[in-house]
Amino acid sequence: MSTRNQTPTNRESLTKPSASAQPIKDTAQFTSPTNPLLEEITLGPYQLTNRIVMPPMTRSRASQPGDIANTMMATYYGQRSSAGLIVSEGTQISPMGKGYAWTPGIYTKAQIEGWRLVTNAVHANHGVIFAQLWHVGRVTHSDNIGGQSPISASALAANKVQVFVDDGQNQPGFVDVSFPRAMTINDIAKVVAEFKQAALNAIDAGFDGIELHAANGYLINQFIDSEANHRTDQYGGSLKNRLRFLDEVVSAVADAIGAKRVGVRLAPLTTLNGTVDATPEQTYTAVATMLNQHKVAYIHIAEADWDDAPPMSNAFKQTLRDAYHGVMIYAGKYNLKRALDALNNGFADMIAFGRPFIANPDLPLRIEQNQPWATHDPQTLFGGNEQGFTDYPAYEQLQGRSDVNSAQ
Repeated sequence: MSTRNQTPTNRESLTKPSASAQPIKDTAQFTSPTNPLLEEITLGPYQLTNRIVMPPMTRSRASQPGDIANTMMATYYGQRSSAGLIVSEGTQISPMGKGYAWTPGIYTKAQIEGWRLVTNAVHANHGVIFAQLWHVGRVTHSDNIGGQSPISASALAANKVQVFVDDGQNQPGFVDVSFPRAMTINDIAKVVAEFKQAALNAIDAGFDGIELHAANGYLINQFIDSEANHRTDQYGGSLKNRLRFLDEVVSAVADAIGAKRVGVRLAPLTTLNGTVDATPEQTYTAVATMLNQHKVAYIHIAEADWDDAPPMSNAFKQTLRDAYHGVMIYAGKYNLKRALDALNNGFADMIAFGRPFIANPDLPLRIEQNQPWATHDPQTLFGGNEQGFTDYPAYEQLQGRSDVNSAQ
């Protein structure tokens, strides 16, 4: 019996009752009759209905075997298609690109067909969705990549980093990452080609474009950031050399599907997964300048969002804005006040709300109507079934009536 649209039973133990039955918490902090979040915006060839982004969020619910997107995922994304832009959860471009159990891929025919269920659901509601293309590099364990050694810019371990594995014995859990080997020149050329093919596959699956995951310590980031890249060839050493891999990947996918259907996610100040840059403002200003030359559709900045994280200064944000002239998206624990400040200050054109979209599938309407936001259940973020995934109600459903305009 095919498992293409089923959820593996070994995930059930990871789930707890979802937050959908919990009292909602009012986190709405600002409303305006001319809320810029609700204004239309042009993104590449698309006219988006608002400036609200659902960013990529790993949920680990792909069908097994095969890491295939399924009908449950189609329901999840379809419920949230009122976002101006949806960026899918990270989807690995190859078997070697997989970092965590039960994450979807986009390199087989079955995976492409699975994602088509998702894009059809979003388009049925007049939404726009990009696929985030993902290669984790060294942030994985051999069990996730068929027993092979991970690959990275250099043979340097990601210290104190763990990933989620399914050992096939019904005992999934977190383990330390495996030690990587440095990529050869042939390896690099192969991965560039895999990114290009993944972009073509995404368009075949019905996605409107793609986002390259160049943030959070994954493979592209491992080439960019100085402390993860100790190469002495044309892909390491100088800043120009450290950006060469990203430059080649962007060129490849832009040639394949058009630069206006390409976005890039960056995280200049993050230390996630052990990747750190010694001079982030210099490095990421150069990245923004390069991406401006490629004329990609957007840059998606993930600000560090843990409690004591270093803030991005307004001066740094202005420097990035000056270097890159396309659409700028910011993410990282944004509430309405911060979002509107970023838009009004000109640093951002769109704002991504991650966690709020999990528990509020109708988030744009809640913003428009100044309705309270529900809080998500952290116990159901990864793995499992519909609980904590597709069972969060819209505010209209929560009230048991259709007149949402008078719900506040």
